[in-house]
This record gives sequence, C-alpha cells and structure tokens, in this order.
Amino acid sequence: MKIGVIGGGAWGTALAQVAARGGQDVTLWALEPDVVSAINDVHENILFLRNVPLSPSIRATGSLGELAGCDALLVVAPAQHVRAVLAETAVGATPLVLCAKGIEAGTRMLVGEVAAQIHPRAPIAVLSGPTFAHEVAAGQPTAVTLACEDADLQRALADRLAGPAFRPYASDDVIGAEIGGAVKNVLAIACGVVEGAGLGQNARAALIARGFAEMTRFGLSRGARAETLAGLSGLGDLVLTCSSTASRNFSLGVALGRGEPAAMHLADRRTVAEGALTAPVLREAAAEVGVDMPIVEAVGRLLDGAPAPAVIDALLSRPLRGEA
Repeated sequence: MKIGVIGGGAWGTALAQVAARGGQDVTLWALEPDVVSAINDVHENILFLRNVPLSPSIRATGSLGELAGCDALLVVAPAQHVRAVLAETAVGATPLVLCAKGIEAGTRMLVGEVAAQIHPRAPIAVLSGPTFAHEVAAGQPTAVTLACEDADLQRALADRLAGPAFRPYASDDVIGAEIGGAVKNVLAIACGVVEGAGLGQNARAALIARGFAEMTRFGLSRGARAETLAGLSGLGDLVLTCSSTASRNFSLGVALGRGEPAAMHLADRRTVAEGALTAPVLREAAAEVGVDMPIVEAVGRLLDGAPAPAVIDALLSRPLRGEA
C-alpha cells in the first residue's frame, strides 16, 4: 500500500516517518517550499520538526498532483484548510485517512463530513489519539484509534501503519473518534488557563473530569459512542494535551491565564492552535443542539477578550448540580 501524506507540518511529517519505517516509499505534500527542499535534501523538516532525522524513503513535493497513484492518503492539513486542499486533490475512490482535529467554521461540519461532501466516492477513516509529533517521529511508544466503518480497509490500514512502537486500535465509530480530537483541543486551552492563573493541580484534575463530561454529552448528541470517547481518541488525547506545555493549545491557555491577549499570542504562532479555531464553532454547535458546555463557553469568552479572572469567577459560581 503506497501512502501519501497531505500536510508537511510536524504531525504530517511524523506520520510520514511512521509510514516510511521499513524503507517503504511515502510521498509527502507540503505547502512550504523550504519544507519540501529540506526533507528531500537533508532528510529533516527543519521548519516544523527540527533535529529529527527522517527516512530517506520520504519524498516531499509541492504538487498535489504527485499524490496520484497512492493507495491511501493521510490528510493532515489544519482542519480549517481541509476543504480547500481536498478540492484541489484528485482523489476518486482513494481512501482518506483524516488526521486533522477540528470542526469547520461556518458549516459546523466535522472533517469527515467535509471530506465526504467533496469526495463522496472515497472511503473515510479517522486516525486520532494522544500523539505528540516529536515522540511519534522519534519512535517512542504511541497508541491511537484508527476508526473506519469498512473493517477490511481498517485492517489493511492498520497493518500498513503499525510498527513496534505505533499501535493502531480498531474502531468503527468514525464520529466518536473525530469529536474526541476536536473537543479536547478546546479543553486543553482551559487547562492551560488553570496553569497560567496558578489555580493548582486540584483545579486541573477537576477541569479534565468535567471537560470530559462535556465532551461526552456533545459526542452522544452527534451519534458518537461513549466507549469511543472514553478511549484513546477522547479521554486519552484529553489527558495528554491538558498536561504538557508541548501542547500548542495548552500553551495558549497558559498565556490567557496570565492575562496575555489571545490575538497577540496567536499572531506570533507559526503553527496552529486548533482549539482557538474550534472553540467558537463548538460553542455554536453545542447551543444548536442544546448541550450544556460551560467550559467550552468560558474558553470562547476568553478568546473573545474577556479577562481571565472574570471568566474563572463566573465558572466557579455556577449553581451546584449533579455530576452527570
């Protein structure tokens, strides 16, 4: 199975490294010419994944047309750009493995729904879980959810991507795998706020637990299964990104908790904190289906410019309720 990767950021490069283990050829499309030349010339993504030697069997290109002939495409472009990139890619019936985490602004569609709308003949899979790109690229142990409604395709993809340190676990709950990855980005911002405001470990643990309850309520409203949300692509990814400054979303939250303006912090970023783009969309989507998500609402207010102390006080002064 020849693999193509759409997206030359840290995560796309790490997945190309996974797919290239054993010397198998991989074609990676990147928007940035510097990334293409660095991967091909010195076998390193100097811009996004510095100091990680890459397999020589990864060939980078700036032309989406060179992905023709791949047996499966890993879509790792940022969620808000997936529609535009896929619209320019000849896909046909080639399976699309969606690795971006987010909800499209305007349409409030999951990435899988966007892909199915643009390429209705293409089978859809979702790869998601607790994954820091530099650890995956370095070959450190990682487990992910690989969700696909077609069991034969899921097994073929898992066999192609699995390695001694990269373990894909099977699921057929595509929606659940997507929702976990999208919602956890917003909750990671909230956990960063806890850190930045110096609220302590008790508060962070409580926020993870209550955030997971919000993720579950929203996921069930969209047809996800509770066990998927409690797995690698939901709770697993939530714990990772709510606990480390290596998470872009967590780092953004730390800045907000310290009182730094969101716009200033986002403007300085070369890479995307997906939670900042997902939060307003998720807030709208939750309101539309009548799902209570007070932590998501609080993150939305912070990104709108509300001061952190006022937002935190409002969250802590909510009426007491049952834990469900």
